Amino acid sequence: MSGTFAALAAAAPLAAGWSLHGLRLHRRIEAARRDPLTGLLAREAFTERAARIVEANRRSAVFFIDLDHFKQVNDTYGHAVGDAVLQAVGQRLAAWNDVNGGTVARLGGDEFAAVTDVLSHAELVWMLDELTRSLDKPICFEGRSLEVGASIGAVMFDSRSNAADLSSLLRLADEEMYRAKRAGAPWMTALDLLPDCATVNGRRAGRRGTTGGTGAVA
Repeated sequence: MSGTFAALAAAAPLAAGWSLHGLRLHRRIEAARRDPLTGLLAREAFTERAARIVEANRRSAVFFIDLDHFKQVNDTYGHAVGDAVLQAVGQRLAAWNDVNGGTVARLGGDEFAAVTDVLSHAELVWMLDELTRSLDKPICFEGRSLEVGASIGAVMFDSRSNAADLSSLLRLADEEMYRAKRAGAPWMTALDLLPDCATVNGRRAGRRGTTGGTGAVA
C-alpha cells in the first residue's frame, strides 16, 4: 500500500505539469484564433463558427460592418488613437453580440462581421438599430471625443426557402453596406439573395482588394 501511495505522490507533479502544459497550449490556440487588437474572432475562426450557426438555425442574419470615419481619425491623430478606436468598437460589438447571441469578428482593417439567429425581419431591424446606436456613440480617448460611426449591411437567410453558403451571404451583406455608405444611411438590408454589383475575384467590384473598380467607397 505504501508503495502505491509513493507512486501516486511521484506521479502527481508530472500530472500537474501536463495539465499546465495543456492549459497553456489551449490558451495559445485560442489566442491564435482571435484578433490580437480587439479580442474578437479572426476571419478563419469566425468563418468556421458562423457557418455552423447558419447551418444549425432556420433563420440567420449576416452583418457586414465598415467604420465611416476611421481613416480620418487614423490620419489626423495617429495609429495609437486608431487602435484605441478599433478596441472600443470591438468591445461594443462583443457586448451587442452577448445580447443577441451569435458570433462576431474583425475581418481586417476597420471591417467587422457578425452572424446571429433571427426570428423575423422586425427583429433584424431592432438588432440593426441597436447596433447603430452603439457604434454611433462618441469614443473618448485621452480627452478627445471621436465621432466614428459605421455603415452596416445585413441579409436574412431562411434555410427553408433559400440555398446559400456563408461566403455568398457575406458578399451580399458587404454589398448592402456599400449601398448604405453611398446613401449616407446607417444600414441597409437585402431584399433577396441576388447580388446587384459586379464581382471581381469573388468580391464586390470597387472594394479594397479588387481591380476593375475605383475603390473610392469600400
